[in-house]
Amino acid sequence: MGDLYALDFDGVLCDSCGESSLSAVKAAKVRWPALFQGVDSALEEWIVDQMHIVRPVVETGYENLLLVRLLLETKIPSIRESPVAEGLTVDGILETWAKIKPVIMEAWDEDKDALIDLFGQVRDDWINKDLTTWIGANRFYPGVSDALKFASSKIYIVTTKQGRFAEALLREIAGVIIPSERIYGLGSGSVSL
Repeated sequence: MGDLYALDFDGVLCDSCGESSLSAVKAAKVRWPALFQGVDSALEEWIVDQMHIVRPVVETGYENLLLVRLLLETKIPSIRESPVAEGLTVDGILETWAKIKPVIMEAWDEDKDALIDLFGQVRDDWINKDLTTWIGANRFYPGVSDALKFASSKIYIVTTKQGRFAEALLREIAGVIIPSERIYGLGSGSVSL
């Protein structure tokens, strides 16, 4: 029968930082349209670049939205609503995210479940409108596709992203079909975060 392996998805099998950062910017524009009204493409690119640096603090995808807004508030003092943004650096975010997150959630009067739903909806919309670009914003690490294809063991995926997204990436990029009952993702009732 072989061994059974439960593999994490983001950062282990798939480098999804580009996609999650771009999805977060799209979702932040939906959630806080007035704040992003004057944001040009150069500032958006800066935010996405900074997201690659702060990505290690993200436990669940919705936190990307919070980071996008926080980065924007560090750059534009006139829109600042959080008490932590003034003087905050990327290193400061990396060092203090666990303390900052509840402060900004309260200051911005945000609801975790609503942000999770929005982040998922923005991804769904992007996939429905332009699957090729959404897929292209992700990549599997070298050797992962072949390792999954030729594994003699039973493979399970455990991810903090909604399982449908991991399933699509496995199918479209890696060329691997893992049954949905073996993908334990956010909202599946199988992973509690």
